[in-house]
Amino acid sequence: MIERYSLPRMASIWQDEFKFKTMLEIELLVLEALGRKGKIPRKIPPRIRNKARFNLKEIKKIEEKTQHDVVAFLNNVAQYIGADAKYLHPGLTSSDILDTTLGVQLAKASDILIDDLKRLRATLSRKAVKYKDTLCIGRTHGVHAEPITFGLKIALWLDETNRNLERLIQARQAVSIGKISGAVGTYANIEPDVERYVCAKLGLKPANISTQIIPRDVYAQYIATLAIIGSSLEKFATEIRHLQKTEVLELEEPFIKGQKGSSAMPHKRNPVICERICGLSRILRGNAIAAMENINLWHERDISHSSAERIIIPDSTIALDYMLNKFIQVMDGLLVYPENMLVNLLKTKGLFFSQRVLLRLMDKGLSRIKAYDIVQRSAMRTWKERVDFKKSLLEDKEASRYLNRAELDEIFNLNYYMRNINNIYKRLGIKSVR
Repeated sequence: MIERYSLPRMASIWQDEFKFKTMLEIELLVLEALGRKGKIPRKIPPRIRNKARFNLKEIKKIEEKTQHDVVAFLNNVAQYIGADAKYLHPGLTSSDILDTTLGVQLAKASDILIDDLKRLRATLSRKAVKYKDTLCIGRTHGVHAEPITFGLKIALWLDETNRNLERLIQARQAVSIGKISGAVGTYANIEPDVERYVCAKLGLKPANISTQIIPRDVYAQYIATLAIIGSSLEKFATEIRHLQKTEVLELEEPFIKGQKGSSAMPHKRNPVICERICGLSRILRGNAIAAMENINLWHERDISHSSAERIIIPDSTIALDYMLNKFIQVMDGLLVYPENMLVNLLKTKGLFFSQRVLLRLMDKGLSRIKAYDIVQRSAMRTWKERVDFKKSLLEDKEASRYLNRAELDEIFNLNYYMRNINNIYKRLGIKSVR
């Protein structure tokens, strides 16, 4: 991922320094396990650990010749170890080191993303409580439907975020695995208890079974989970983008002092962070497709997955980390305009009460078809003539036969739409409900 979208904590996990440091630790842990088993002299592992180190520039230079990153790494480490290097990498294959390193990286990356989601959850919870009673119009197909509250909209985002957190915790568990099982996963030249020792020291679980590599469905599940989370953020961001339109203006992204919206138009205040989130979400979904393509490999392994994974796995974690932090920033500084929400709510001159009128007419004995026709006729007059919906109903001969002004005043009551909001909040476990 380019530096523009890389936050330092996450980016550091995917830098060569961390990768080779982890690879070296795995090699040293293998030697420790072998020393404990008496397979090599007990003095060898601590002696090698004391000498073992690597140099990134030297590794890159060696790789130009070997065309193999693990061999280049081992050759470089061997230069520092000296004669004891003969004990290094015993009975292992490159993917024992690479896939186990990936397990460590993904566990650490997941912990960052889990923390991000928990912080987003806390922000959404605060906002859901703050705007629980702030009325706004609900929209379906982009058209006014019935009233909701802005807090209820955020509460839905909160519930979705909770599900995403659960998904990520499960995905973290799935990828926090390693394998030290040799060239085709049979432990032909290394024993399973070495794998158990190494994985336990790294906080990983041994893969139940592997070939030369850990099966790639594990990583496809993980990247797909990140794509789902990114798609949720895109959904939230798209809602803010719509509600920031000039014609709507119920919300705005935070716009800091000195910020510029356009190089040409000084008046512009654009939802650029939300648009950026939407764009990066496309990257996550594309990466998920590539991860699924990586499941199908020849026999016990080919490397067609490797080149893709070097891009899609780091980029997906880095992008989602950026997206989550940016959306937290948006929600923390979100500008909310309740007065505009009320203006927009009233734009249709009461049309959103149509279902209540329909149900009341049915209560009076009319068939749904008959009642619907009566209400729709008055509603269409309101659409066309911009006359108040209640007035339209009172002036309709059939409607006024069943509903008088007092009944319509009772029907046209905004509080009706808010009567179950506390129950929804309680069901969601949102605290501080008044």
